[in-house]
Amino acid sequence: MLAHIQGVLSAEEVASIRSVLEGTDWVDGRVSAGPQGAAVKNNLQVPEDSPQGQALSQRVIDALMASRVFVAAAFPARIAPPMFNRYDVGMEYGSHVDGAIRTYPSPDAGVGMGARHYRTDLSATLFLTDPDDYDGGELIIETPYGVHAVKLPAGDLILYPSVSRHRVEPVTRGSRWASFMWMQSLIRSDSHRNTLFEMDVALQELDKKIGAKDQTLVTLTGLYHNLVRMWSEV
Repeated sequence: MLAHIQGVLSAEEVASIRSVLEGTDWVDGRVSAGPQGAAVKNNLQVPEDSPQGQALSQRVIDALMASRVFVAAAFPARIAPPMFNRYDVGMEYGSHVDGAIRTYPSPDAGVGMGARHYRTDLSATLFLTDPDDYDGGELIIETPYGVHAVKLPAGDLILYPSVSRHRVEPVTRGSRWASFMWMQSLIRSDSHRNTLFEMDVALQELDKKIGAKDQTLVTLTGLYHNLVRMWSEV
């Protein structure tokens, strides 16, 4: 499932985040890539231990969790700390698949005393640059149903299965800024997540048309929650 989540960040929030990023240090993006990804990755990113980056990361998570559409689509169990990257002219990221496991220090343990592991069920890119501000830089996602070129307005997010092969096309004008992240879902199966998301959207539409007290809608909502119980990993 590919889900375009609109308005995760407002224009004001995007501007605020970008103003902080403009004053931060950037490093070679290959520091966070595995051996295969590093061979085809050419971009810049904010270091994971950057205090400014960590503060912005929490702002992104707060915005994600405030988005009902994102929560309904992702069923997030764990969100790895969002990171920030940029592609200047000539930069790109060749075809690759994201690693299956991300590991981060546990907040409940001392330095070197533990780690938290995330299975990457879903990947996401939150755009921080409007499409008119750069040429190229499309996120190309390969799915069983075709190849999709994604270039969204600033503040919008694309959510897609981490098993998908994907790449970022070379930037030929301007600079493309984004936040990127991975997450483990309460619903491991992509097809199950897609079914639940479509059901949720349909239930919301029915609620507007017939009202929450309608017994048919109550029954359908119950079936939705029974499927969540059946498919979730808690």
